[in-house]
Amino acid sequence: MDPKEIEQILQEALALDEVHVKGEGSHYQVIAVSDVFADCSRVKQQQMIYAPLADKIADGTIHALSIKAYTPEKWRREKMLNMPS
Repeated sequence: MDPKEIEQILQEALALDEVHVKGEGSHYQVIAVSDVFADCSRVKQQQMIYAPLADKIADGTIHALSIKAYTPEKWRREKMLNMPS
């Protein structure tokens, strides 16, 4: 599955500010940015990302999913602290 397809599914389901997906084979890394994550536990954030992808996980299209969810403010801070050199 193309990472862009996953980005589109998540964007349509969650109206994210930003979504970045990298991966190969059936293993993917997701970075999702939205205010919707502000008052959610890490488990709730991950459940929100998993939900629109449940059918792809169930049929094996997606085998592994690494998720990082940020509010826009935390994402700006994370980008500043971890800019590649």
